[in-house]
Order: sequence, then C-alpha cells, then structure tokens
Amino acid sequence: MGAERIYPDRPVLAVGAVVVRDGKVLLVLRGREPGRGLWSLPGGLVHLGESLRAAVVRELREECGIDVAVTEAAEAAERMIPDAEGRLQYHYVILDYQAKWLQGELAVSEEVEDACWVDPDSLHQYQMTRGTADVIRRLLTRQNGEVQDIGG
Repeated sequence: MGAERIYPDRPVLAVGAVVVRDGKVLLVLRGREPGRGLWSLPGGLVHLGESLRAAVVRELREECGIDVAVTEAAEAAERMIPDAEGRLQYHYVILDYQAKWLQGELAVSEEVEDACWVDPDSLHQYQMTRGTADVIRRLLTRQNGEVQDIGG
C-alpha cells in the first residue's frame, strides 16, 4: 500500500521572499511537493506564534543558510493544487516579501535541491512554479521604480 495522502481542511499560511544581492535574485529548486523539481522563491510555513517577518528570516536561514533583512510586504498569492482526481491536495496562502541579503553563502537544506543567484534577465531560462516570475517582476519594478522586461 502507498503512503496515505493528507488533504487540507483549511488553507495553510506560508511566506516567501524575493531576496536581492548585487542585483541578482535568489531562486531555489524545490526538493518537495508541491512543485518538486521547479524553481521558486525560498520560503515556507509560518509557525504558530511566529511573526510573518520572523518566518521569512527563519526560512531563509534554514533553507539557504543566509541572513536577510525583510524590507517590505509585497503581495499575497493563493495556490490551490488538485490531485490527479481533482480533489484539492494543497491550499496555500502565501505572503511574499522583499528582502535584502545581509550575510552568508548559499548552503541548501534537505528542503531544496539547489539554490542560486540569478540575473533578472536570465529568469526565462528557469522552469519555475506558477506565478514566480510575475512576483519577481512586480517586486523588482516596485523596488527600482521602473518597468523591467524580465520574461518568464
């Protein structure tokens, strides 16, 4: 018998971060479902009693081994992912933040397969989770005060 799947009875709160270092954006290659094998923003679930900003800082340290300063809340995204039979298997409400790299070199955890700093002009070369390139585009545009064409 295969492993029993757990289906949500309510949405799950998570955070993500668009982290910038020397003009490059941090991407992680997801090592777990949903989205295993796709590039995405680093982040994860918020723990009970943990502030949203503290969750961002913790997740970046755990997943990538770096310290960041959270600069501002960016936007909310909702991801509902059905299984092969159409039943809702995942339902996340994700609050993405802008963050600035402070220190540390990338050292991935078991949650991610890889992590790298990517020039925004090269994002189209990465197979990303749905909406990731759009979030990055909007946040970089907001940060720089100008529109950038960074496909994806």
